[in-house]
Amino acid sequence: MKVYESNMLRNIAILGHSGCGKTNLIDAIAYTSNLTNKIPKINDKVNMTYSMGLTPVEYNGYKYNLLDTPGYFDFSGDVISSLKASDAAIIVIDATTDIQVGTEKSLELTNNIPKIMFINKIDNEKARYKDTLAMLRETYGNKVVPMIIPIYKNKQFIKLHNVFENMDDLEGEFKDEAISVKEALMELIAETDDEILDKYFNGEELTAEEIQKGITIGMQQGDIIPVICGSTINNIGTGEILETVSKYLQPRYNDSKNKFKGQIFKTMVDPFIGKMSYLKVTQGKISKDTEVFNINKSVKDKIYNLYTMRNNELLEVESAECGDIVILTKTSSLQTGDTISLDKDGDALEDLGLPKPQIYYAVVPKNKGDEDKVAVALNKIAEEDPTIVWYRNSETKQALVGGQGELHINTAKNKMREKFGVDVELEDLKVAYRETIKGCADVQGKHKKQSGGRGQYGDVKIKFEKSKNEFEFAEALFGGSVPRQYVPAVEKGLKDSMTKGILAGFPVINIKATLYDGSYHDVDSSEMAFKLAANLAFKKGMEEAQPVLLEPIMKLKITVPENYMGDVMGDINKRRGKILGMEPYENGKQVIYAYAPQAETFKYAIDLRAMTQGRGYFEMELESYEEVPNQIAQKIIEDVNNK
Repeated sequence: MKVYESNMLRNIAILGHSGCGKTNLIDAIAYTSNLTNKIPKINDKVNMTYSMGLTPVEYNGYKYNLLDTPGYFDFSGDVISSLKASDAAIIVIDATTDIQVGTEKSLELTNNIPKIMFINKIDNEKARYKDTLAMLRETYGNKVVPMIIPIYKNKQFIKLHNVFENMDDLEGEFKDEAISVKEALMELIAETDDEILDKYFNGEELTAEEIQKGITIGMQQGDIIPVICGSTINNIGTGEILETVSKYLQPRYNDSKNKFKGQIFKTMVDPFIGKMSYLKVTQGKISKDTEVFNINKSVKDKIYNLYTMRNNELLEVESAECGDIVILTKTSSLQTGDTISLDKDGDALEDLGLPKPQIYYAVVPKNKGDEDKVAVALNKIAEEDPTIVWYRNSETKQALVGGQGELHINTAKNKMREKFGVDVELEDLKVAYRETIKGCADVQGKHKKQSGGRGQYGDVKIKFEKSKNEFEFAEALFGGSVPRQYVPAVEKGLKDSMTKGILAGFPVINIKATLYDGSYHDVDSSEMAFKLAANLAFKKGMEEAQPVLLEPIMKLKITVPENYMGDVMGDINKRRGKILGMEPYENGKQVIYAYAPQAETFKYAIDLRAMTQGRGYFEMELESYEEVPNQIAQKIIEDVNNK
């Protein structure tokens, strides 16, 4: 494949609900551009896309890097990173159904990027082209403009019509529609430029160059969203898509004169090739056998070879111009999101903005001794998909893996087995409870042991009370009752004791201990004896000062369409939660702020999706620890102590 100049490159992300025909569209474009001789058929097996795919095609002197994105938004990380590398998006919409949640999310994610809507399956007997168009206009108003419209006869699809072409062969409602659509589009074109606007309102005919300029500016500013229609199965509309993209869309990056800079927006691990890093060139030009700087990691790396894809196989290229997408191999330091440059003092490019995990599970190996294999597999999976996060919780002793949803986590689990040969089971998380005291206590802890030879003696009197800090230690000794050299040992003994409370063995927080008296022995006292005395005092103090169990409370930021507000707030109340407030958000959505116990939120991602038909999402972080209601606390304590 030849090296293309920046102005002849177009990077296009293909988005849409699962099953709308995204992959089929790419296959049809590949067929149209003579990349393959196989056109997708309706009875071909439909494979769900779980990961981004790159298909470069050459057509009429242009190179199009097509990025196929997953339709299930458990895999939204790949959608977001693909958009970061793209000049524009094509949103594929199924004409045989209502607007689907995947379509809505695609529209949201492309708010700040030029886009084309492709209404697919218009030759299907169930197609509802006009209804689909009306639903899109409900959200975007007159910005949504059909440039290619379908012509039907006796309810059968006949052909496509470009609204800028001659309308003499159109009749009745189709001619009226074409005229109406063209007039609406011309108004939008005129509004993009003052000179064009004056000419338009003076009744002068706009030139082809002015129309092209107006559509380009309008799409770039988000004021014009062209609609093209067709059928991926019957290869209708694919040529029109390519012509629209090449004619009206501009590359996002065209800085070819400065030193090379680029960003890794996707990583894949192939069992034979190893790590493959997908690079978007954002500045200058890159050639093989070039040393670069990984700005994020402040290290030097070397690019040995550059590749593109052809029919799912790597194809070597000599270089890549600004705006192109290439694949790197054998680059040890590179990870998704990293910026590489010839200038070691250059700034890193903006973060990809990938979503945080929505749900966590504990991962347990089926075979004992496979813990290290689990760690290696999860590291490689997280390298491929940074929206998968994992870590070991030292407190609960669980390996936790987080992702965007149940399907996302199960896909990672299956990949661990199939790709890395590690079988695991998923379990619920354990809650990291805490213990504290509500009251006060004044206790003595005396450690005395005599068994021939030198004995052990330590004696302390300590007051315990509640504190806002995790731990406070004070001493109010007088008269040398406890020698100064033993005071640090008392504090250390208390800190050690706090790792395990008396109710159910959870760590203790928010206590103040004041050492105010005690006694010692000239020969038998030691640091160890005073540590043990402090431990005895701690246990007594906890027992007498009304010990209670604390649970982690999470702060939630929940974004949902307005019509689901009642259900979501009612559900938070059922989870022992508290609504803090709400505020309006874009596109008719609301943001709800709430507190809820962590124990009630582990499966919240699944429940929120069910309540909102996949339209709601949330962020969550630890806010504080609060007392567990007595009835629930008793059950937790019994469960722990009976194990």
